[in-house]
Amino acid sequence: MTINIEQVTRQCMDSINSKIKNLKKLNIIIIGKSGVGKSTLINSLFRGNFAETGLGKPVTQEIRKIEKQDYPLAIYDTPGFELSKSQQDNVKDEILAIIHKGAAARDINEAIHCIWYCINVGANRTFDLSEIEWLRNFTKENKVTQVPIIIILTQACPKKKAAEMKVLVEKENLDIIKVVPLLAQDMDFDDEYVAKAYGLDKLIDIMSEALPVELMYTLQNVQKASLESKKKYAQAAIATAVAASFGEGFAPIPFSDSAMLVPTQVTMIATITAIFGLDISKSFLTGFVSSTIGSAGATILGKTIVSNLLKLIPGIGTAAGGVISGATAGLLTTALGETYIKVMELIYKGELDSEDLYNETGQTKMKKMFQKELQKKR
Repeated sequence: MTINIEQVTRQCMDSINSKIKNLKKLNIIIIGKSGVGKSTLINSLFRGNFAETGLGKPVTQEIRKIEKQDYPLAIYDTPGFELSKSQQDNVKDEILAIIHKGAAARDINEAIHCIWYCINVGANRTFDLSEIEWLRNFTKENKVTQVPIIIILTQACPKKKAAEMKVLVEKENLDIIKVVPLLAQDMDFDDEYVAKAYGLDKLIDIMSEALPVELMYTLQNVQKASLESKKKYAQAAIATAVAASFGEGFAPIPFSDSAMLVPTQVTMIATITAIFGLDISKSFLTGFVSSTIGSAGATILGKTIVSNLLKLIPGIGTAAGGVISGATAGLLTTALGETYIKVMELIYKGELDSEDLYNETGQTKMKKMFQKELQKKR
């Protein structure tokens, strides 16, 4: 089995670019008073300092849309809710108009997929009933389109106060899907105590359940708050590829396995890359491919050859060979996917620079990781 490293790398790059280009756009409306921490929340949750670097343009008198070129996310930012009653009513009407316009387009890229209503725990000595009243009126009118609404308790510190406010909001029985207390960034109290950030991963989990399935890869691509969520969806991509590779390895065509497997593995790598949302270069992919499937080793090659020879035997040959080859294909695909996730995780955590993997030391490290995964799967 000979792997053309350059060809596979090119296929990976093309597949990654196609996968990312075709991600559906996630559209979120965010509502709350000035100083509630909307920008901090956005920048803590999404990669690339989105709220700072995105270009905001007015879409109504009161609402602006923040988006970046070639980035599958748009945030509709509303003005602070210390507005007059008439302005608050205007904002409500404008939000509903945007929602209905998106629904009428019958295009998932134009629809509003989620609404965040932010309440600042730290700035509220008492519970603001006027906000609840606005929400109650809004949720009644939202029943037609049923856009998921999440109430986010920002700067939720101390946690005891946040928990009390959460209970108060839940008692109102509003038509929402969840109340989420969170602290988007660590909070320093006069250098004496640091409250650690929490809750962003919970928000990602809730959104994963609430959003359409077509937006799952988009959410994972743009979010940077939950490594576990990224790994969960990356593992699912491996499972899909393994199921396909087993069937391909079972194909009753002698010596066809390697040619059929590569597209499946390329798609898997592209999907995992899109999930992690990392910038991956051709040089890095060349190093990864040559260190893994480009040098799978005599054991894997030997199993593949034996399997293909068995396929040539009349009668039982196809079935027996297919079983061995299918298992081999699944083993190879699983090991490749698990290795790639581990490399992505190291880069995500900042424990490894993708530049480190271009040299011989980095490639040796990837090869060892791949061989270790192969040993685990046998």
